[in-house]
Amino acid sequence: MQIKSGFVLREVCGEKVIVGEGLDAINFGKLLSLNETAAWLWKQAKEMGDFSVDDLAAKLCEEYEVLADDAKADVAEMLDEWKQVGVVE
Repeated sequence: MQIKSGFVLREVCGEKVIVGEGLDAINFGKLLSLNETAAWLWKQAKEMGDFSVDDLAAKLCEEYEVLADDAKADVAEMLDEWKQVGVVE
């Protein structure tokens, strides 16, 4: 899985949001607000290029005090949301 080209993380009025740039902004037409942890995971995914639920869950466990099963479930749920809005493929 990877983040689709044309989507970036920005800070708008103190909120971290994913926005589309260029033609993707026209087709996307919205802001996707992220909490601090989701924004951190977005940055990790961007750095990795190709990633999986397990990859991001492992990063989450390294950075935060979270159980592996909980991390995996949370990451899977977040990535499902990102897939639904079309920012990952």
